[in-house]
Amino acid sequence: MTCDEPSTLSVADARQLLLQWAEACAQGTARDRIEVVERLLGKSTCRRLGIYRVPDHFLLSVVIPAYNEVRTIEEVVARVRGSGVPVQIIIVDDGSTDGTRELLQRWEGAADLTIVMHETNQGKGSALRSGFSHAKGDVVIVQDADLEYDPAEFEKLIQPIIEDEADVVFGSRFAGDNQRVLYFWHSVGNKLLTFVSNCMTNLNLTDMETCYKAFRREVIQRIAPTLREQRFGIEPELTAKVAKMPGVRIYERPISYRGRTYAEGKKITWRDGFRALYCILRYSLFDR
Repeated sequence: MTCDEPSTLSVADARQLLLQWAEACAQGTARDRIEVVERLLGKSTCRRLGIYRVPDHFLLSVVIPAYNEVRTIEEVVARVRGSGVPVQIIIVDDGSTDGTRELLQRWEGAADLTIVMHETNQGKGSALRSGFSHAKGDVVIVQDADLEYDPAEFEKLIQPIIEDEADVVFGSRFAGDNQRVLYFWHSVGNKLLTFVSNCMTNLNLTDMETCYKAFRREVIQRIAPTLREQRFGIEPELTAKVAKMPGVRIYERPISYRGRTYAEGKKITWRDGFRALYCILRYSLFDR
């Protein structure tokens, strides 16, 4: 029996593998557990399920822009740390006034944390530029601080990059399984913006506005110095500039999504939608 193909197991073989799995869960590392599952299911099946081995010495830089997120930032960081991937967590406080800033100051010095402070609120785009400049990982991903996106999906998102099939991965909220039902017109707006973006970039994305964008470090290092948008226009700007890069391979993977209401702290408005439309046209047609 090899790890590359599923096999018919005898009862004794299955029992032995299950015992090894139990032992790996109790005492072993994540790599031990994956090895047992690969022997049980076959490597190709595991690959389709998103079960694979993260390379030794791999590092994922997670950029978290935060503005007045004192209620959620601790849980977000805990979930990122529990994602199963070695991480460098970069939190950019964008001029918070609700206690987020003071909380982050207490965390300074943690080995896996890089904390950047903006004196005034400048917008998500500005926060991302600051975060990207501190990224040291092999792959860089954006994580909002509001619990709308689940860091448990990091491994699934970065798999095409690790397996050298992609340079950029978009996580699609509209191709996923678990969605919180909220605003109809937000959904329509997102899909309309994605459609216009696809017309301009010749891509076939289902969710251009997604927060979950993962980049090979070399890709974001080339793009970051050219970024201009201060607020939520950063999403179409990133998409347009990725689409213009020769030879860049783009994947899209389904993700779950738990959107917030405005009462819970959602910040994007219809004005940002019009700005996004402007940015799609500007960065696709004119800005190089």
